[in-house]
Amino acid sequence: MIQYKANNFGREKMEQKLEKLYEEVILELENIGIKVENNNQIGQIDISISKRNNKRYGVCKQEDPDKNTKYIEVSRRHRIIKYYKYNKHHIEISPWVMELEDSIIKNTIIHEIIHCFPYCNDHGTKFKKYAKYINEKLGYNISTVGNKAEDYKKSNKEYEETKEYNYRIECENCTQVFYRQRVNKNFTKKYRCGKCGGKFTVYKI
Repeated sequence: MIQYKANNFGREKMEQKLEKLYEEVILELENIGIKVENNNQIGQIDISISKRNNKRYGVCKQEDPDKNTKYIEVSRRHRIIKYYKYNKHHIEISPWVMELEDSIIKNTIIHEIIHCFPYCNDHGTKFKKYAKYINEKLGYNISTVGNKAEDYKKSNKEYEETKEYNYRIECENCTQVFYRQRVNKNFTKKYRCGKCGGKFTVYKI
């Protein structure tokens, strides 16, 4: 259910649009056998417009972990307790995304919904399996990374790259390009192009 946090007419209209598209997405996923509103398996989901106009498309914040799915992740000298499943999920979509065409907004919503599924907290094998299935069945383009310039072009909107980005990332195969302010040192090892599966090359701007 949408949580309304609007403090002006424009924001309220965005929330209403988001609710409509979210409901459409739920029905589309249900038609291919994915029941999002299954509290026993997935948990509770709410969705809203982010209060900040972040560079990212969206985010899935989670709470109330399932203690039976606890695991330990070792990072250098640290041991971090994590969970494969959570019972509450809070999806936030960045306001700038709501200016794009509906298919791109819905693509973003589905991306964040997949993160609500057990074992899909990251962009690992399980996430990619769901994304591939949904893309094939519904014709979406869900990937691990987005392409702002391309999405603005599809939406017939002008896009100006800012100097705030420090890295230019290009697929070695299909040559699609996107930008990031920060890049994980293992980025080229962990991620592949969502369009063609090609390797990425990172260029410092």
